[in-house]
Amino acid sequence: MEHTTTLTQHIKAGPEKVWAVISDIPGSAGTLSGIDSVQLLSEGPYGEGTRWKETRTMMGKQETVEMWVSQADPPRSTTVKALQGGADYTSRFTLSDRDGGTDLTLTFGAEVLKPSFLSKVGMALFGKIGMSMTRKALAKDLTEIAAKAESL
Repeated sequence: MEHTTTLTQHIKAGPEKVWAVISDIPGSAGTLSGIDSVQLLSEGPYGEGTRWKETRTMMGKQETVEMWVSQADPPRSTTVKALQGGADYTSRFTLSDRDGGTDLTLTFGAEVLKPSFLSKVGMALFGKIGMSMTRKALAKDLTEIAAKAESL
């Protein structure tokens, strides 16, 4: 049982500047208003294996999720994964040159692992509402990434 959504934001900055923003994990809480805090769990530059804990407040509830980079191809694409509450989350960022700037496409997917009957019913009833809220939060993230990249 998987739910996926894709959003694209055109940014008036080159891929290198956009990459600098999306790969700046320690600075992400300062860039993205939806992130309360970040705790790095690994050392070294951004790349496959980089791990951190990210705390966000959604629907009035604060939640911390451990995340890691599963793929990085600077400055073209990166994939970030997280496992939380019986779900496997994947965020894939793809950067493409367009009109002197960059199209940043974010594909977000949530897959419920071993869904029970109740979780299937819950997803059928509330999945669209949850994904709508997720799309709104992701669109805000993309807007804030664009503002930061365009200011560099």
